[in-house]
Amino acid sequence: MTAPAHIPVLLERCVELLAPALRAPGAVVVDATLGMGGHSEALLTAFPEVRLIGLDRDPEALERSGARLAAFGERATLVHAVYDELPQVLDRLGIERIDGILFDLGVSSLQLDRADRGFAYAQDAPLDMRMDPTVGITAADILNSYTAGDLARILRDFGEERFARRVADAIVREREKEPFTNSARLVDIVRTAIPAATRRTGGNPSKRTFQALRIEVNGELAVLERALPAAVRALALRGRIVVMSYHSLEDRMTKRVLAAGAQSKAPPDLPVVPEDLQPRLKLLTRGSEKASEQENADNPRAASVRLRAAERVREDL
Repeated sequence: MTAPAHIPVLLERCVELLAPALRAPGAVVVDATLGMGGHSEALLTAFPEVRLIGLDRDPEALERSGARLAAFGERATLVHAVYDELPQVLDRLGIERIDGILFDLGVSSLQLDRADRGFAYAQDAPLDMRMDPTVGITAADILNSYTAGDLARILRDFGEERFARRVADAIVREREKEPFTNSARLVDIVRTAIPAATRRTGGNPSKRTFQALRIEVNGELAVLERALPAAVRALALRGRIVVMSYHSLEDRMTKRVLAAGAQSKAPPDLPVVPEDLQPRLKLLTRGSEKASEQENADNPRAASVRLRAAERVREDL
């Protein structure tokens, strides 16, 4: 069975939001989550004078997107890096400010479609889940070594699993019989640990456990917590940031960072707000935006997306 064609989520909306910042000659845009290169290809095509810096921690993603973007030559610079390394990447490239940055968070289509990467609970596969399969601990390492308390913590905090302790205890009991290696066994254990009444709604009950393990393996929330403020600092005046999140933890963090930048630091009763206390960002979306019903029908992976965007309106003094 062939993998479904890759369809970038909210492609037209991302291009539309970034457009005002990228029309000037010499504009620089960062695709912080390059993946299969669909958003990058659209930006390079829409803005013929833009320079693109593409980041990804997955060597296979860089190889595939590199082939896709080869026709753009030196306009596209692809870098093997996690997106919280943005300041170091820009410093190495001699770039002081950027005009736009796009984050398409979470697991990529490439990672989901490759069963051997272990991201998808619907297919039996080795429990890896590393976005960069050359470094770090795997999901199996976590399942086989974390205490029940630590397992419950990540399931609760990163998977928002109501029955985190029950699932954690079941994992510890089962690993004493045999270490975890593949996903099908984990799926069965999670299903058994969660009460039958809860299993009847909300889709596959393993979804929350797999999300929690993936976030822990890749340090996703800690990386995002560092990356978002760094991205805002890197924006030039009138530069724009667009962030697409796929679960509430990412979206809440994005909301908090962008909202803080859009707030004045002046006391509410101050008649004239000094320049250094005025907001540095202007929000471009009212709350978070979702994909249309038509896009959800055409691309099921768009169903959970939440998009937020902002523009840099003040330099730091």
